[in-house]
Order: sequence, then C-alpha cells, then structure tokens
Amino acid sequence: MGRAQAAAPGPERFQPSTLSRTQQQAELDWFAQAAQRFRGGRIRVLSEIIATHEYEARVLAPAFAQLTGIQVEHELRPEGDVVRRLREQMQGGSALYDAFVNDSDLIGTHWRYDATVVLSDWMRGEGREQTLPTLDLKDFIGLAFTTAPNGDLYQLPDQQFANLYWFRHDWFSRPDLQRRFQARYGYPLGVPLNWSAYEDIAEFFTDEVRELDGRRIYGHMDYGKRDPSLGWRFTDAWLSMAGQGSEGYPNGLPVDEWGIRMEGCRPVGASVVRGGGTNSPAAVYALDRYLHWMRRFAPPGALQMDFNQAGPVPGQGAIAQQIFWYTAFTAAMSQRGLPVNHANGLPKWRVAPSPHGAYWREGMQRGYQDVGAWTLLKNSALEQRRMAWLYAQFCVCKTVSLAKSLAGLTFIRDSDIRSAALTRLAPRLGGLVEFYRSPARVYWTPTGPNVPDYPRLAELWWQHVGEATAGRLKPQQAMDDLAGAMDGALGELARSQKGPCAPQLRAPLPEAQWRALPGAAQARLANEKPGGRTIAYERLLRIWQLGSDPK
Repeated sequence: MGRAQAAAPGPERFQPSTLSRTQQQAELDWFAQAAQRFRGGRIRVLSEIIATHEYEARVLAPAFAQLTGIQVEHELRPEGDVVRRLREQMQGGSALYDAFVNDSDLIGTHWRYDATVVLSDWMRGEGREQTLPTLDLKDFIGLAFTTAPNGDLYQLPDQQFANLYWFRHDWFSRPDLQRRFQARYGYPLGVPLNWSAYEDIAEFFTDEVRELDGRRIYGHMDYGKRDPSLGWRFTDAWLSMAGQGSEGYPNGLPVDEWGIRMEGCRPVGASVVRGGGTNSPAAVYALDRYLHWMRRFAPPGALQMDFNQAGPVPGQGAIAQQIFWYTAFTAAMSQRGLPVNHANGLPKWRVAPSPHGAYWREGMQRGYQDVGAWTLLKNSALEQRRMAWLYAQFCVCKTVSLAKSLAGLTFIRDSDIRSAALTRLAPRLGGLVEFYRSPARVYWTPTGPNVPDYPRLAELWWQHVGEATAGRLKPQQAMDDLAGAMDGALGELARSQKGPCAPQLRAPLPEAQWRALPGAAQARLANEKPGGRTIAYERLLRIWQLGSDPK
C-alpha cells in the first residue's frame, strides 16, 4: 500500500495574512483547481541566495506541491550565476529553467531582446487561465521597475530591497561621543547628509574613538573582492549618489547612473567624449572616495571580501556606520543575540537615507532600490511556463506574501507594508518600515532601461574597478578604461541588436561640442570636500515621511 498523500495546506500554514482565512482558502482552492491538468508535473526555477528565496524553497515549494501536485525544484545560486544562466538561456541555450527570479535591473535587456515573455500579454493570452483573479497588480510597490518604457510588464515582483545608510544609533546618541565630535569637527554628530560628514564620522570612530567596550572599532564597512558583486557595488547607483548623471525619475535622462547617454530610446555612448559620464569627474570622485574609505577606515580584510562575506560584518558589533547597506540583510541583522541588538530584540542600529556626494544635485537619483522578479523566457515549453507561472503567483499571492515578508523582510505589497503585523514589528527593524511607508521610497530606483544588455555590460564594471581596488590603476585610468570598454560593447550591440531602441554609438566629439550637450558631465569641482552636514535621526524621520530630502 502506497504512502498517503500529504494534506493540502490550509490558511493556518500562512499566518499572518492581510486576507481573512476565508479569502485565503478561496485563493488556495483556486490554485488547486487551476493546476488540476498539471498534476504530476515538475518544474525547475532559479533564484539568488537570500533569506526570502530560502523561505520559498524550504516552505512554499513543498506547500505548492502538496496543493497542486506540481513538484518544484527551486534552485538557489549566487546572483552572478543567476545572471549568467539567464543570459545563456536567453541566447538560445537549453531551457534548463522554467522561470527565473532576476533583478529588475535587466528591464532594458528584456525590453530589447525578443526572448522574454511580456507578462501583460501573457496574462491576457496564453497564461490567462492560469492567472490568479486576485493577483492585484496595483498592490505591488515595485511594478514600475519591471515595466518597460512602452508600458509592457516583463516581470512579476517577488522580493524588494533598498540600499540605505546603516549606523549605530546607540553610539551616535552617547553624550560623551557627541561632545568629542562637536569639539573636533565643529558640527553635531548625527546622520550624515553629505559625503564630507560621512568621511568625518568614519575618521572619528576609526582614529579618534578607536575602542568601545574594550573592542577595536571602525568607522566604515564595504567590500572590494574582484568578482561580480564588486560590479553591483558600483552599478547599484554609487555613481549617481556621488552626483554622476542627469536629473529625472526613475533614472536620469539623457545620462543615467551608469554614465550611458540616451538619444530617444537609443544608448549612444558612455564616455564623456560621446556625451556620457562613466569617466566623468563625478564618477572618478566616486571611485576615489570608495578606495580612500576602504583603505583608511574599514577593518582589515574588507578589500578581499565579496557581497555575501561582507554582509554579516556590521552585525558583529565593530562597525559604526555603513554608507551603502543592502536591506536584504535586515533579517540576519535583526536576530537576537547579536551585539548590535538589545537583549529584548530591539536594535541598537538604525537605517536612514544614504548621504550624497559633492556633485549631487536635487532631482538626481537619491539611492538604489531593486526588485527581484519572476521572469519567463520564450524558449521554455508552453506547459512548463504555465506551471511555473502558477508557482510564481503562489509565491507572491496575498495568502502567503505577508508571512513571506516577515521571514525575509523584502516587502513587495503595499497591503503588507500597511498591515498591523508590520506596525508591531517596526520597532525591531530600525526604520525600515518607516522607509517603506514613506512617499520618499519611490525615489530609490534600480538600473533603468538605458542599459541595453545588463549581463554583458555589468561584467565590465567589476573587471575594471577591480584593477583600481587591486592598486594596479588610479581611479581616472580605471574609469577611462571602463568607459572605453562600455563604448566598445555598445558598438558591438549596435551591430547585433535589432529594433528602434537598439544602441547606436555616436562618434567622439571635440570637448567644446560634448560639453554643450544637454546632461554633459559636470566639470571637476575645485573643492570636492565641502563642509560636513548632519541631521538628528528623529528629525530626519519626520522629514523622510514627507517625501522630501532635508536641506
């Protein structure tokens, strides 16, 4: 006699939820009914290794199998592997995966290549019968990031995170340290509003304070290993936070935060001589400050760490601040027992908007935020796509989304953010809930549609920046080489990509001509370290919630 089939999961498995248990049961019943023809099927999906996707693989995939009879192999790999395998399948390789969760940074790629299923068409057409009636697209806070300029939806948000400033609120609040900082620098110790203040604070904790509670401390944390995650460190809006790029939302036009210039919808170059900004004074300044802070104020070994190795370090209790902290690490940072949390679970740390560099102007990109989103490729079999689409929706439906949000703290639905459960949890998350409830959150944006082939162009960043982190090149030469490589890649894409929005590399211009172009690179500032400016965290929160930067 065979084993008894596991009971289908009910609403009690997914608590809390913004739905009533009756509404949850109705959604679960819909999935079971919609999957009847696929019972016994098997799908394979791929996503990066973060807490949210670990929850999906460990909890949601087995629950979906019990509910629908569709077995799910939810594979987790480092983000670099995800992008590489996605690219291989997009280029006509074997359909190893039936769906991917990949970053919305690839929207310019999906838009220009005829390899990705347009979900807005899919939900009206071949996937209509498998589209959840209560999916409620308007409830997703990151849908604009997965929508192309022509209005087509290419990806369904699954998890979302931002880059924010992280700091030890308990240290910043100590009267003795406040007095010492004021005496040394002439202004209050607080949340830095510009890079000058960030640097002063980094110097203060690293060189002036040096030890707290008998432990060596550092005023800065980052990572610099020459691998794909070093590229994300820069493409995730580091240059725009320094002040490279044009004003505009969600990404600067005509020049974006990568330095790529657009004419209409065509990328035409990245170097300053082609009207771009990848090797502009602001971009060189961004790399120079990154290197200076790493070498002067970060703990030993940081330059040899990658994204995943560096992520837990602030939680170990020796870091005063981090200018650029991925909120995807919030779940790990919130664990009881860490030296950065009180015994009752409340944090000693807070998050706030990251400060901006000397070249930054009002209207430029304020910071980076991304959406990991479900993506279907056209070269997977139709029936496989339909099953994968059911699983993707199950992972984001209102029945499960709040419980998943509490596990991974990567919120995707406004209804979850406004829930009573998040209100109760907010004091433990150091300002993260306040950020997502504020109107300001929309100004933190991902890589935009100017980037015509994210997998190919992103590789160039870590390779060339890595020459500077290794000390083999000065910042100006590294960025010049990167801009030249970007131009070369755009030229090759101009020959291979088709369509009205394919790249069209413009010829280099004399300086007088490129400087006259709209959005041309700013001239080098005579003083790249103006006076430091800070603000009290409590005042900042009030301003933040109004949706405007403090002056």
